[in-house]
This record gives sequence, C-alpha cells and structure tokens, in this order.
Amino acid sequence: MLTVEWSYQGGWQRPRIQPFGNLSIHPACSALHYAIQPSLGVKKPSQALLYVILSPVGSYFTTGAKPVSLWADSKYIRSWKGGTGDCKMGGNYGASIFAQYEAVDYGCQQVLWLYGDDHQITEVGTMNLFLYWTNEKGEEELATPPLDGIILPGITRQSILELAGKWKELKVCERYLTMSDLRCGLKENRVKEMFGSGTACVVSPVGRVLYQGENLQIPYQQENSLASRLLKELTDIQYGRTPSEWSFLV
Repeated sequence: MLTVEWSYQGGWQRPRIQPFGNLSIHPACSALHYAIQPSLGVKKPSQALLYVILSPVGSYFTTGAKPVSLWADSKYIRSWKGGTGDCKMGGNYGASIFAQYEAVDYGCQQVLWLYGDDHQITEVGTMNLFLYWTNEKGEEELATPPLDGIILPGITRQSILELAGKWKELKVCERYLTMSDLRCGLKENRVKEMFGSGTACVVSPVGRVLYQGENLQIPYQQENSLASRLLKELTDIQYGRTPSEWSFLV
C-alpha cells in the first residue's frame, strides 16, 4: 500500500510504499472530513493521510461480464442542483444505501437515479451511463447526461467521450435524456446499447431497466458491441498494450 501524509504547515510529505496493514489514527480524528488530527468539531483539516491499496481484483459485479439490471424509480433522489452530487464524498453515498437494498428486492443490481418531473436519467449508483442509439433526427449517437452539478464527472466517462470522438464514426454528445426518450427509442427499435462506465466496472453493459413496473429490455450483443470495443481499447491503454498520451510506462 502507498501512504502519503499531508499537513497544513508542511504540505505533502514523502510517499511511502509499505506492506498492506492497519492504519493507526487518533480515536477523536475527524475521519468524516478525511482528516487525522484530533477534533470533535467541524472545521478545515490541518492534517490528512492519503493511502492507496494496490491489489488484483475480479469483476466488479457478481454476474461478471454479463449485462446488469437497473431499478429506475423517482421515489428517491441521489442529488440535486446546488448540492454536492458532483463530488466524491461520503455524504453522497450514505443516503443511497437504502435505495440499493430496495433495488435488490426488486431483482435488480443497481439503482438508476432519476431527476425532475420528467424523470431525467442521471447516473447509476456505481457508474456513469451511456446510451448508444439512433436519435430523434435519425443520427447514430452515443449520448451521456451532461455535467450539470448532479452527477460525478467520471474519468472513465471522459475517456469514453474522447475515444469515441476521435473515431469520428458516430455523433458523440452530452445531452439530457429522459425515461420517455428511452421508452420511445426502444418502442421504435432505435436503441442499440446502454452501458455504464466507472473506475471499478470500467465498461459494463445494461440488459434491463425496471421502470414503473415495466421491464425495459435493452438490446445487447456480446460480439462486436460498442461497449466491448471501448472496454478493450481502455484496458489496452491501461496495460500499456496500446501507446497513449494518457499513460506513462514506469
């Protein structure tokens, strides 16, 4: 594991690589603020500890590479305009746990969070979302919700936008999508794929969305899909098989 200490007075200290083990912190540390100094109040941290655990991992979902199922319901809201939905912080995840259990009760693996009276598609509990379809104008399009303050600006999300944009084979855009758009696209056979992106899942296809009691079946083809092509390209870059300005060999 890698550990790096930080203090307000001295800044970042020298990084250390050490065997995996327990961390020692003061019982009164303000851990919810990612700080390690003793404190019982709420204030800016003066000391912090960055640690990174490095280890091999398997598939993020128990289904492996198979398409995941999503539960879309407007009963719960993950984030809202003016909030902290675009930040990687504990407060954004604690309130989502109850909804996640309900999704499992309905036979789904993740929550697809909706926003507003028109049920805008935002993101999934563990990943940003992409829709590959023929849009209302008849254009072949890869679309994902815009960064408007209520979804996380995922690195994998941005990587997919840049990769697909460089290919120049289809329209790539950030735009608002609603459940009505998805329903209509499925009814008119315009939806090609839906998939999520994230650090842990990388690229994960979506096979079903449960919405208002209806199972919306998403088309999926394991061979020659856009999702599988993006997954291969990203992992080839990550492992150094494909040269890229995004990575540096060490």
